[in-house]
Amino acid sequence: MKRILLATLLFAGFLSAGLLSSPASAQTKVGDWTIEKRSQDDHCNASRDYTDKDDDGNAYIIVLSHSKENLVIAIVYEGWEWDKVGQVLTADVGTNDKDVAKKAKWEVVDKTAIRGIFEYNEKIMGVLSKANMLSIDFADDDDNSIEIKIPRAGEALAALKFCEENKK
Repeated sequence: MKRILLATLLFAGFLSAGLLSSPASAQTKVGDWTIEKRSQDDHCNASRDYTDKDDDGNAYIIVLSHSKENLVIAIVYEGWEWDKVGQVLTADVGTNDKDVAKKAKWEVVDKTAIRGIFEYNEKIMGVLSKANMLSIDFADDDDNSIEIKIPRAGEALAALKFCEENKK
């Protein structure tokens, strides 16, 4: 009986503090995307990970984040083996049917991860929201060029925007 009372009081305390009801401070799922505002980050993130059996079982992770000024795309791919952290790579970015950016700059974060920072604009967000595939085509490096599945990207970006507008 004491445990039930304690659990009820804790639950009521979480509700009154807004810890369970605030979408900006909690994790939200949109399909297999996770939308969250982590305490160590200034902005909300939308992330998705999957393993592609057609690509030797390699794992992919994509993380999207934005502010009023920038859109950040981080990609982790088990098939990469970048040599130099901090190296700047150039790649064309596109979706299944549209170009997003030509000769975009990507920074190597570690041996399997890169990060691109783009100027935020509604046109790019619109193209990404209608896509189900994101392609990164590195100049003079077909071996490291990849396509990343981004199903339900529009819903994930809408949830990311809501999280960003309501973060604490």
